[in-house]
Formats: sequence, structure tokens, C-alpha cells
Amino acid sequence: MKIHMKLGVAFVALHCVGAALAGGEGWTSDFAAAKKEAVASKKDLLIDFTGSDWCAWCIKLKEEVFSKDAFKVGVKDKFVLLEIDSPKDKSKLSEATIKQNDELEKKYQIQGYPTILLCDADGKPFAATGYQAGGPESYVKKLDELRGKKAARDESLKSAAKLTGPEKAKLLVAALKGMELEDTLLVSFYSNVIEDIKAADPKDETGFGKAAAAKGRIAKFQEELSEIAQKQDFDGALALVDKTLKEGGFPPDETQQLMATRAMIFVQQKKFDEAIKAVDEAKAFSPDSQIGASLDDFKKSLVDQKMKAAQEGKPAQSEAK
Repeated sequence: MKIHMKLGVAFVALHCVGAALAGGEGWTSDFAAAKKEAVASKKDLLIDFTGSDWCAWCIKLKEEVFSKDAFKVGVKDKFVLLEIDSPKDKSKLSEATIKQNDELEKKYQIQGYPTILLCDADGKPFAATGYQAGGPESYVKKLDELRGKKAARDESLKSAAKLTGPEKAKLLVAALKGMELEDTLLVSFYSNVIEDIKAADPKDETGFGKAAAAKGRIAKFQEELSEIAQKQDFDGALALVDKTLKEGGFPPDETQQLMATRAMIFVQQKKFDEAIKAVDEAKAFSPDSQIGASLDDFKKSLVDQKMKAAQEGKPAQSEAK
């Protein structure tokens, strides 16, 4: 019996070593083990959600940054490195790892690759990034800056615990905004903080409740638009966008994004004149915003697509008068 137990322990140890090396030297693919190590070593988690055998930017990030000694040295005392891979070739992963990775992608609501999440030892995210040009030294510097968001979060939460009312709410709101995470992540991982804000600020002096309601409407809009898009109902999609814009009540950036969405729907119909007009309207709404700046390239792309369609003998449809 003792011999069998020793063999079992040895097998487990070998299995863990294999998991630790799955993402390359210094990386693990075991979430539970990574959290345990982070607690023991008082480090943070760096989680790389990647598509190792198909995602070009993931491969580029690994080659330019993660594989370099400057990166390994720069993070070794700060992070436990965890790779959550979603390869096309699943044969390289165990069934347990595949199951774990699918669950983690849902838990952290991953929408694209590579997504790099910085989390505390409990697995609670405090910053996010992705591919960054500039090499390993620059990437490590960026990670160091992002780690500062955890310190700011913790300080705000600690200070807020000593206060009541709107002043408490203001610090809690600052803690959430400072991390610059997606709203869905904040709802998933900081629901207790959100509830504390509502309780401390019932009159919504911080404006947090109003902003949250607007974001909820946007989320509902996106869900409805997705359902309509699956049916290829372009007229229905435009009607939904126009209805939502007419109702209003959104922050300027969300309004401008909705206006740009009209252009995207026209593009799907190959109605480039209408799409260009919609882009111009969205640009005029707030020309100096981040979205407004990106619309210049979008318009250039539309003009190119229109010209290409004409050259191919397929004139772009237009209903504009």
C-alpha cells in the first residue's frame, strides 16, 4: 500500500510539472495552482488568454515579449504567469485543461485574443491589456504601471470603509473607474462594491446609478441587435438603432458609437453612400473624441470599398437623394 501511495504522489508531481511547463518556461496552465502560488509568494496573477496556434497577435506577443529573458526577469518577483489557451488543435491539452479554460473564458468574459488580465491572488482582476509593441522592457514597464491600479484600488476601498454617505460612494466609484475594466467584469467581480455605492448614495449624487442604467440599456441594445443581425434583418437593425438614438440619455461616446453603428449596417448592405453619410454625421457629433478620430480611417476604407465595387462592375446601391 505504501509503495502504491508513493507512486501515486510521484505521478501527481510529474503531472503538475507538465502543467507548469505547458505555456513555456515559467508558465503554468493550472489556475488553482497559480492562485495557490500567488498567495504563498505574495505575487499577482498575469493571465494570458491566447490562441497559441492560430492567433497572429498572440504568437507575436509570445515571440516578441514572453519568450525574452528581459520579460522573464522583469516579472519573476511580481507575477505568477498563467496561460489559458484556446488552440484549434485541442489534442495538445488534457480534457481537464480544456474544461478549465472554457470555464475561465466564460468567467472572465473574454471577447478577443490576446487578452492579458492582471489579477490579485484571489483571481480578482484589477487591470487588462493585450499586445503592446516595443519589446519586453517596454512591456514590463507597462505592467508595472498597471500594477499601480491595484494599489490605488485597495487604498480607495480602505479609505471608503471609514466613511459614510456620498463621500464613501465617491471613493468606491473612484476605485472601480481607476481599474478601467469592462463593465461586465466589474459587475461580475465587484458586485459588492456596486451595492455599497447604491446604499451609500441613494440619491445618486455621484451619477454612478445613472451611468450604470445607461450602460444597462446599451447592453440590452447590443443583445437585441445581435439577435436581429443573425436574421440578416438590416432594416430591423437600422430601426432599432434609430429608436435607441431617439430615446437618448446616453453619454456622448456611447451616442457617437450608436451613430457609427448605422454606418456599419449600411456597409453590410453595400450602401456605401449612405454609410459615408452616416460616418460624417457621427464624426460631426464629436470630431475630437477618440471615436471621432477613428472614423477618419473608417471613412477612407468606405471610399476605397465603394471605388472597388465600381471597378468590379458592381455599382454600390444608393437610396440617398
